[in-house]
Amino acid sequence: MSAFQLIQGLIIGVVVLISLYVAFRKLLPKMSTRVMAGVSASLNHEGRAGVLRAIGRKVQPASASGSCGDGCGSCHSCGPAPVAQNDAQPLTFKSRH
Repeated sequence: MSAFQLIQGLIIGVVVLISLYVAFRKLLPKMSTRVMAGVSASLNHEGRAGVLRAIGRKVQPASASGSCGDGCGSCHSCGPAPVAQNDAQPLTFKSRH
């Protein structure tokens, strides 16, 4: 196996993994949030290395942060959602004659 084939295989593998990650986040958002919260909780323990704790804080989803003041709406304390303005206009038909 040549060096070119090895590099090509690595690049293709990285592209496939990134594609799978993006598809997982787009198609299964609730499940991906739960998985990321679980990974974050397992990495961010007392007694873990500082690097692992930093990674755990980095991958923690915004909705799992527990902070009601971060504006994410996870605890529904951010206030009511703004009411959409009804800009509907009636249709008027004009004859061509």
